[in-house]
Amino acid sequence: MLFAGAMSMGFCLWQTGAAEWLAINWLDLFKNANWFVFVMAIAFFVMVMTNFIMNVAAIAISVPVALVVAPYLNVAPEVIVFAALVTAGMPFLLLVGAAPNAIAYNSRQFTSGQFFIAGIPASILLMAVVALAITVVWPLLGMPVLLK
Repeated sequence: MLFAGAMSMGFCLWQTGAAEWLAINWLDLFKNANWFVFVMAIAFFVMVMTNFIMNVAAIAISVPVALVVAPYLNVAPEVIVFAALVTAGMPFLLLVGAAPNAIAYNSRQFTSGQFFIAGIPASILLMAVVALAITVVWPLLGMPVLLK
């Protein structure tokens, strides 16, 4: 039910035009930004959101909007999708971000505060790995980063 609800949220954003409206407002924020800043901002936004809500919902809310903005900044859609997917699967800060986090917390071997503190360097490392993947790894594998 959670996955279906999250996917329907993204579909509704797309069908109602809300994704386009959000994209226009986001485009105003990023109109003078470098493409890399935009992609990293989307990845960071998804990473933060996935700690508060289910990762599928974070993807369903942000990716449709980002895909509308991407062509205006000359960014290939694959980069947006993969960067968002990588960060959505890594809720390192809050216990509610993923079921395994809550299961591990149930062992009573750490507090939620300790989990959060340990998640800060993990999240920073995640963003560094995503940046490396976007700028080096994916182009080496032949994935287009910018539109031609």
